[in-house]
Amino acid sequence: MSAIVTDAVHAWPALDVRWLGRVPYGEALAVQEAMFRQGRSHHLLLLEHPHAFTYGPSADLAKNLKCDPSAVGADFVAVNRGGDITYHGPGQLVGYPLLTLPPKRSNGPADSVAYVHSVEQVLIDTLRDLGLANAGRQIGYPGVWLDVGTERARKIAAIGVRVGRRRSMHGFALNVSTDLAYMRDYIVPCGIAEFPVTSLAEEGISVDMQTVVNALTIRAAYAWGGGVHRRADVAWRHTPDDLSAFSRGDGPGEPVRLMSRLARAGVTDAIDLSERKPDWIRPHVKHGETVMSLKRTLRDLELVTVCEEAGCPNLSECWSDGTATFMVLGERCTRACGFCLVDTRKPNVPDSDEPRRVADAVRRMGLSYVVLTMVARDDLDDGGMSHVAACVRAIRDVDNTIQVETLISDVRGTSHVEVLMREKPDVLNHNIETVARLQRAVRPSAGYARSLSVLARAKAAGLTAKSGLILGMGETDDEVIETFSDLAAVGVDIVTIGQYLRPTSHHLPVSRWVTPDTFEEFKKIGESFGIAHVESSPLTRSSYHAKDAAAHAAPVAVTIGVR
Repeated sequence: MSAIVTDAVHAWPALDVRWLGRVPYGEALAVQEAMFRQGRSHHLLLLEHPHAFTYGPSADLAKNLKCDPSAVGADFVAVNRGGDITYHGPGQLVGYPLLTLPPKRSNGPADSVAYVHSVEQVLIDTLRDLGLANAGRQIGYPGVWLDVGTERARKIAAIGVRVGRRRSMHGFALNVSTDLAYMRDYIVPCGIAEFPVTSLAEEGISVDMQTVVNALTIRAAYAWGGGVHRRADVAWRHTPDDLSAFSRGDGPGEPVRLMSRLARAGVTDAIDLSERKPDWIRPHVKHGETVMSLKRTLRDLELVTVCEEAGCPNLSECWSDGTATFMVLGERCTRACGFCLVDTRKPNVPDSDEPRRVADAVRRMGLSYVVLTMVARDDLDDGGMSHVAACVRAIRDVDNTIQVETLISDVRGTSHVEVLMREKPDVLNHNIETVARLQRAVRPSAGYARSLSVLARAKAAGLTAKSGLILGMGETDDEVIETFSDLAAVGVDIVTIGQYLRPTSHHLPVSRWVTPDTFEEFKKIGESFGIAHVESSPLTRSSYHAKDAAAHAAPVAVTIGVR
């Protein structure tokens, strides 16, 4: 899919540039490691971190760490890169190029020195574009410096990279409006005590982060993309007020459904609720005696399936094929996504007997493939992962040949997701839901990078990874393709794509009806990126044809579907 531009030295594919906003260091690292490991991507990830100190294997912490990181509100993370201890935080532009580098000689390793030089040059040229003509290199010291060779030499950007098998990861940190106390008072940055640090703001350059990103993107595209790039940005204005009360840690509160976010994301067209749906989105449902018998079993066991709750038009087809989707952990969600009809009142305590009853239903229904989905439970310390894991174990105790797919929340980006991953579900599904630009409007308590990190961790755990998109909320076709690129880059195996249907007038509007032909084209494009299976049609839901998708995709999966 990448446009190829040839220069005298090397043919670079177009550079996929992503502005990801403020991302915790561990989440960004999981995405980086997946892209590095998969080897498919040609990405530049641009972001800010919350306060974090990172250090490489050769760091002299006894000498260069001058504080207790937790006491100053900073994460403390060991990383596999060159360099000593360094700082990342708000007001600092961090860039991670995930590239396949040209060989130094035919079929040989990459020229790491030349690559570091190119990173420095991108930063130097960007700074000069922003008005700092005195940016340059300091011999013997990596990074970018001002007033090199004078008594006033000072460092404005740090560089620490890793190159292996011609793949690059880690990158650079450019101080824009950084709180320099974290580098002056709490560490010896990069182990360099003899020179001070500075920032664009301290140098009198008053410029916002978006302007810096715009300038750097152009220079990076020329350095690593032959002058061509594809860019996608998450919202540039994302505050704690965007989150549901639970996600802010305030307990239950009013739902977050602000249509103005869509307008700020550039979405102004909407289809009126009264407009007749196209024929291809008008399902014809027929429930036979088999389906009605299964419904009675569920009522007897007081269980809920998403198939019924969402009024899924594919219910008869899936149940007849031996597949069903159970919603565990209750019917009340701690989030308030703009597309979802799930109840957002205060949730009840998880039912400890639910795993047994789910397993009993699976046995009585004779299912061969089970999908366990869940509401988001930000009120629980582990996000509900131990409960979902217990359901997986209970089903396998009934019959260990039954395949189990788990469709989970992002668990707030925490490591608690590993509780479930240790149970090795046959497929781990986490929906990214929409394109980067619309995340804030569609699911403000979640995040694009966070979802990629969950999927990246699933791949790192050796699981089949699956994700999904809902179309018709204001995205463009190009943005769908960019999302395919990102999902493929972290190793997603299965993707589902379907048409958004507006539940009520209080939810986000439908911006367009996507035609069956377009869905078919998306399937071809997604699979051309290396995604093993894309299930794509107007009426596709996350669990549609789940068993067949898993068989096609083993060991990896992605989903795009209707909610």
